[in-house]
Amino acid sequence: MATTSNAGRAQKARPVSQQSRLRNLWENIKSIVGALAIFLVLRAFLVEAYRIPSGSMIPTLLVGDWLFVNKAIYGAHVPFSRASLPAYRDPKRGDVVVFVSPYQADEDQLGHDPTPTLVKRLVGTPADTLYMRKGLLYVNGIAQRQGYGIAPPDSVMGTAVSPLFDWQKKVGLQSSRFGSAPSQPTLDNWGPIIVPPKRLFMMGDSRYNSKDSRYWGFVPRENVRGKPLFVYYSYNADDSDRPMPYITDIRWSRIGHWIK
Repeated sequence: MATTSNAGRAQKARPVSQQSRLRNLWENIKSIVGALAIFLVLRAFLVEAYRIPSGSMIPTLLVGDWLFVNKAIYGAHVPFSRASLPAYRDPKRGDVVVFVSPYQADEDQLGHDPTPTLVKRLVGTPADTLYMRKGLLYVNGIAQRQGYGIAPPDSVMGTAVSPLFDWQKKVGLQSSRFGSAPSQPTLDNWGPIIVPPKRLFMMGDSRYNSKDSRYWGFVPRENVRGKPLFVYYSYNADDSDRPMPYITDIRWSRIGHWIK
Protein backbone atom coordinates (compact mmCIF):
# COMPACT_ATOMS: atom_id res chain seq x y z
CA MET A 1 0.00 0.00 0.00
CA ALA A 2 2.85 2.37 0.85
CA THR A 3 4.49 1.78 -2.52
CA THR A 4 1.25 2.46 -4.35
CA SER A 5 0.67 5.63 -2.32
CA ASN A 6 4.18 6.98 -3.04
CA ALA A 7 3.79 6.29 -6.74
CA GLY A 8 0.52 8.15 -6.75
CA ARG A 9 2.11 11.17 -5.11
CA ALA A 10 4.97 11.12 -7.64
CA GLN A 11 2.55 11.09 -10.54
CA LYS A 12 0.70 14.08 -9.12
CA ALA A 13 3.94 16.05 -8.69
CA ARG A 14 4.89 15.92 -12.37
CA PRO A 15 2.27 18.40 -13.63
CA VAL A 16 3.27 20.85 -10.88
CA SER A 17 6.94 20.67 -11.99
CA GLN A 18 5.95 21.13 -15.64
CA GLN A 19 3.83 24.17 -14.78
CA SER A 20 6.77 25.62 -12.88
CA ARG A 21 9.05 25.21 -15.89
CA LEU A 22 6.47 26.78 -18.16
CA ARG A 23 6.04 29.66 -15.73
CA ASN A 24 9.79 30.23 -15.59
CA LEU A 25 10.00 30.09 -19.40
CA TRP A 26 7.20 32.62 -19.71
CA GLU A 27 8.90 34.95 -17.20
CA ASN A 28 12.14 34.71 -19.18
CA ILE A 29 10.32 35.47 -22.42
CA LYS A 30 8.65 38.50 -20.85
CA SER A 31 12.01 39.75 -19.57
CA ILE A 32 13.61 39.38 -23.00
CA VAL A 33 10.68 41.02 -24.79
CA GLY A 34 10.63 43.83 -22.23
CA ALA A 35 14.37 44.45 -22.60
CA LEU A 36 14.04 44.41 -26.39
CA ALA A 37 11.14 46.87 -26.25
CA ILE A 38 13.13 49.23 -24.02
CA PHE A 39 16.11 48.98 -26.40
CA LEU A 40 13.93 49.77 -29.42
CA VAL A 41 12.33 52.74 -27.67
CA LEU A 42 15.72 54.11 -26.63
CA ARG A 43 17.09 53.58 -30.14
CA ALA A 44 14.07 55.15 -31.82
CA PHE A 45 13.61 58.20 -29.60
CA LEU A 46 16.71 58.87 -27.48
CA VAL A 47 20.14 57.57 -28.52
CA GLU A 48 21.45 55.66 -31.54
CA ALA A 49 24.89 54.53 -32.65
CA TYR A 50 26.26 55.75 -35.98
CA ARG A 51 29.41 54.88 -37.94
CA ILE A 52 31.44 57.40 -39.98
CA PRO A 53 32.15 55.84 -43.41
CA SER A 54 33.81 58.77 -45.23
CA GLY A 55 36.26 61.61 -44.70
CA SER A 56 33.90 64.51 -45.41
CA MET A 57 34.04 65.72 -41.78
CA ILE A 58 37.81 65.43 -41.18
CA PRO A 59 39.24 66.47 -38.74
CA THR A 60 36.11 66.70 -36.59
CA LEU A 61 35.14 63.12 -37.41
CA LEU A 62 37.39 60.42 -38.81
CA VAL A 63 36.67 57.36 -40.92
CA GLY A 64 36.13 54.55 -38.44
CA ASP A 65 34.61 56.70 -35.67
CA TRP A 66 31.51 55.30 -34.00
CA LEU A 67 29.23 57.90 -32.44
CA PHE A 68 26.38 58.10 -30.01
CA VAL A 69 23.71 60.40 -31.46
CA ASN A 70 21.20 62.32 -29.34
CA LYS A 71 17.92 61.89 -31.24
CA ALA A 72 15.73 63.72 -28.74
CA ILE A 73 17.37 67.16 -28.82
CA TYR A 74 15.92 68.21 -32.20
CA GLY A 75 12.73 66.15 -31.84
CA ALA A 76 12.97 62.40 -32.37
CA HIS A 77 11.52 61.12 -35.62
CA VAL A 78 8.60 58.72 -35.16
CA PRO A 79 9.41 55.55 -37.16
CA PHE A 80 7.25 54.73 -40.19
CA SER A 81 5.75 58.23 -40.22
CA ARG A 82 6.61 61.81 -41.09
CA ALA A 83 5.94 62.99 -37.54
CA SER A 84 8.46 63.99 -34.89
CA LEU A 85 8.31 64.46 -31.14
CA PRO A 86 8.69 67.98 -29.68
CA ALA A 87 12.27 69.26 -29.80
CA TYR A 88 14.33 70.62 -26.92
CA ARG A 89 15.73 73.18 -29.34
CA ASP A 90 16.15 73.81 -33.05
CA PRO A 91 19.45 73.12 -34.81
CA LYS A 92 21.84 76.05 -34.50
CA ARG A 93 24.35 77.30 -37.01
CA GLY A 94 27.63 75.51 -36.31
CA ASP A 95 26.04 72.31 -34.99
CA VAL A 96 27.18 68.95 -36.31
CA VAL A 97 23.94 67.28 -37.40
CA VAL A 98 22.75 63.82 -38.47
CA PHE A 99 20.06 63.99 -41.14
CA VAL A 100 18.51 62.17 -44.07
CA SER A 101 19.81 63.52 -47.36
CA PRO A 102 17.47 65.04 -49.91
CA TYR A 103 16.91 62.76 -52.88
CA GLN A 104 20.06 62.36 -54.99
CA ALA A 105 19.13 61.25 -58.51
CA ASP A 106 22.75 60.64 -59.53
CA GLU A 107 23.23 58.15 -56.70
CA ASP A 108 19.97 56.43 -57.62
CA GLN A 109 21.19 56.01 -61.21
CA LEU A 110 24.33 54.31 -59.88
CA GLY A 111 22.26 51.90 -57.82
CA HIS A 112 23.27 53.54 -54.53
CA ASP A 113 21.01 54.69 -51.71
CA PRO A 114 19.56 58.01 -53.00
CA THR A 115 18.63 59.25 -49.51
CA PRO A 116 21.47 58.18 -47.19
CA THR A 117 21.76 59.27 -43.57
CA LEU A 118 24.62 61.78 -43.39
CA VAL A 119 26.62 63.80 -40.87
CA LYS A 120 27.54 67.38 -41.80
CA ARG A 121 27.89 70.79 -40.18
CA LEU A 122 24.96 73.19 -40.30
CA VAL A 123 26.21 76.43 -41.86
CA GLY A 124 22.96 78.09 -42.89
CA THR A 125 19.58 78.42 -41.15
CA PRO A 126 16.35 79.95 -42.52
CA ALA A 127 16.78 83.52 -43.82
CA ASP A 128 20.60 83.31 -43.84
CA THR A 129 22.35 84.60 -46.97
CA LEU A 130 25.22 82.33 -47.98
CA TYR A 131 27.94 82.59 -50.57
CA MET A 132 31.53 81.50 -51.17
CA ARG A 133 34.32 83.50 -52.77
CA LYS A 134 37.75 81.98 -53.40
CA GLY A 135 36.92 79.10 -51.09
CA LEU A 136 35.87 81.29 -48.16
CA LEU A 137 32.32 80.89 -46.84
CA TYR A 138 30.33 84.00 -45.93
CA VAL A 139 27.16 83.96 -43.83
CA ASN A 140 25.17 87.21 -43.95
CA GLY A 141 28.29 88.95 -45.22
CA ILE A 142 30.56 87.70 -42.41
CA ALA A 143 33.51 85.48 -43.33
CA GLN A 144 33.44 82.24 -41.37
CA ARG A 145 36.42 80.93 -39.45
CA GLN A 146 38.40 78.35 -41.34
CA GLY A 147 39.20 76.14 -38.35
CA TYR A 148 37.64 72.99 -39.72
CA GLY A 149 40.65 71.52 -41.49
CA ILE A 150 39.89 73.09 -44.83
CA ALA A 151 42.63 72.58 -47.39
CA PRO A 152 44.09 75.67 -49.07
CA PRO A 153 42.05 76.56 -52.16
CA ASP A 154 43.16 74.45 -55.10
CA SER A 155 43.14 76.11 -58.50
CA VAL A 156 41.80 72.95 -60.14
CA MET A 157 39.31 71.72 -57.55
CA GLY A 158 38.14 75.20 -56.60
CA THR A 159 37.06 75.95 -60.16
CA ALA A 160 35.47 72.52 -60.64
CA VAL A 161 32.05 72.61 -62.29
CA SER A 162 29.40 69.96 -61.86
CA PRO A 163 25.91 69.65 -63.37
CA LEU A 164 24.81 68.99 -59.79
CA PHE A 165 25.46 72.70 -59.08
CA ASP A 166 22.81 73.76 -61.57
CA TRP A 167 20.03 73.89 -58.96
CA GLN A 168 21.77 77.00 -57.61
CA LYS A 169 21.10 78.90 -60.82
CA LYS A 170 17.40 79.04 -59.96
CA VAL A 171 17.92 80.44 -56.45
CA GLY A 172 21.08 82.53 -56.86
CA LEU A 173 20.50 86.24 -56.24
CA GLN A 174 21.01 88.35 -59.36
CA SER A 175 21.54 91.45 -57.27
CA SER A 176 22.18 91.97 -53.57
CA ARG A 177 24.37 94.00 -51.23
CA PHE A 178 26.79 91.06 -51.38
CA GLY A 179 27.01 91.10 -55.16
CA SER A 180 25.43 88.80 -57.71
CA ALA A 181 25.64 85.04 -58.14
CA PRO A 182 28.04 83.80 -60.82
CA SER A 183 26.40 82.54 -63.99
CA GLN A 184 28.14 79.22 -63.44
CA PRO A 185 28.57 78.12 -59.79
CA THR A 186 31.82 76.35 -58.94
CA LEU A 187 33.05 74.58 -55.83
CA ASP A 188 34.72 77.73 -54.46
CA ASN A 189 32.47 80.44 -55.93
CA TRP A 190 28.69 80.34 -55.63
CA GLY A 191 25.80 82.36 -54.24
CA PRO A 192 24.53 84.54 -52.74
CA ILE A 193 21.54 82.35 -51.96
CA ILE A 194 18.96 82.73 -49.19
CA VAL A 195 18.01 79.70 -47.10
CA PRO A 196 14.21 79.24 -47.33
CA PRO A 197 11.92 78.72 -44.32
CA LYS A 198 12.10 75.26 -42.73
CA ARG A 199 15.25 74.48 -44.72
CA LEU A 200 18.91 74.08 -43.71
CA PHE A 201 22.22 74.28 -45.56
CA MET A 202 24.82 71.63 -44.68
CA MET A 203 28.52 71.41 -45.52
CA GLY A 204 31.30 69.02 -44.65
CA ASP A 205 34.28 70.31 -42.68
CA SER A 206 36.61 68.85 -45.31
CA ARG A 207 35.29 71.20 -47.99
CA TYR A 208 37.08 69.59 -50.95
CA ASN A 209 36.08 66.09 -49.90
CA SER A 210 32.40 66.59 -49.18
CA LYS A 211 29.30 66.12 -51.29
CA ASP A 212 26.90 68.40 -49.45
CA SER A 213 24.25 71.10 -49.91
CA ARG A 214 26.34 72.68 -52.65
CA TYR A 215 25.45 69.62 -54.73
CA TRP A 216 21.99 68.49 -53.58
CA GLY A 217 20.50 71.64 -52.11
CA PHE A 218 18.66 72.54 -48.93
CA VAL A 219 17.76 69.98 -46.29
CA PRO A 220 14.15 69.99 -45.03
CA ARG A 221 13.95 70.54 -41.27
CA GLU A 222 11.97 67.31 -40.88
CA ASN A 223 14.94 65.34 -42.26
CA VAL A 224 17.03 66.10 -39.17
CA ARG A 225 17.61 63.02 -37.02
CA GLY A 226 19.90 64.10 -34.20
CA LYS A 227 23.12 65.59 -32.86
CA PRO A 228 26.27 63.49 -32.37
CA LEU A 229 27.44 63.46 -28.75
CA PHE A 230 30.79 61.67 -28.51
CA VAL A 231 32.96 58.98 -30.06
CA TYR A 232 32.53 55.72 -28.15
CA TYR A 233 34.79 53.62 -30.38
CA SER A 234 37.24 54.35 -33.17
CA TYR A 235 39.74 52.47 -35.27
CA ASN A 236 41.93 53.35 -38.24
CA ALA A 237 39.59 52.21 -41.00
CA ASP A 238 40.88 54.23 -43.94
CA ASP A 239 44.60 53.48 -44.29
CA SER A 240 45.51 50.84 -41.72
CA ASP A 241 48.15 48.29 -42.76
CA ARG A 242 47.41 45.94 -39.85
CA PRO A 243 45.26 42.79 -39.97
CA MET A 244 41.86 43.15 -38.29
CA PRO A 245 42.32 46.91 -37.70
CA TYR A 246 39.05 47.09 -35.72
CA ILE A 247 40.99 45.23 -33.00
CA THR A 248 44.66 45.93 -33.68
CA ASP A 249 44.46 49.59 -34.79
CA ILE A 250 42.10 51.17 -32.27
CA ARG A 251 42.43 54.93 -31.84
CA TRP A 252 42.41 54.98 -28.05
CA SER A 253 42.77 58.76 -27.89
CA ARG A 254 39.51 59.18 -29.83
CA ILE A 255 37.37 57.18 -27.41
CA GLY A 256 35.28 59.54 -25.31
CA HIS A 257 36.00 62.49 -27.65
CA TRP A 258 33.12 65.02 -27.47
CA ILE A 259 32.02 66.33 -30.84
CA LYS A 260 31.95 70.09 -31.42
